[in-house]
Amino acid sequence: MSKRLQVILPEADMRQIQYFAQADKLTVAEWVRRAIIAAQRAEPTGAAAHKLGAVREALRGGAAADGSAGGAGLRAAANPFAQAFPTADMSRLLADIERGYRITAP
Repeated sequence: MSKRLQVILPEADMRQIQYFAQADKLTVAEWVRRAIIAAQRAEPTGAAAHKLGAVREALRGGAAADGSAGGAGLRAAANPFAQAFPTADMSRLLADIERGYRITAP
């Protein structure tokens, strides 16, 4: 169900919103709806402590948030920052990048 929202704004703010809405070829109502949706998407979801815990666990090489092993068996014990997915040898990776720079576009 839709609800009506009435907001009291200073005239200067209202003029600015009207200007932006006209520039985007939108009604003020549609512009405000989109601005609210964008603000909602910018807000973090979930508890920050939970997210930080997941990052710390991943760095330790423990179980992933979904309960899987998280690739801990693939991780080099000497390097806590080793990736849990296949990577190339660094010299080969750099050579591939250099070779890509030398290719000219058609």
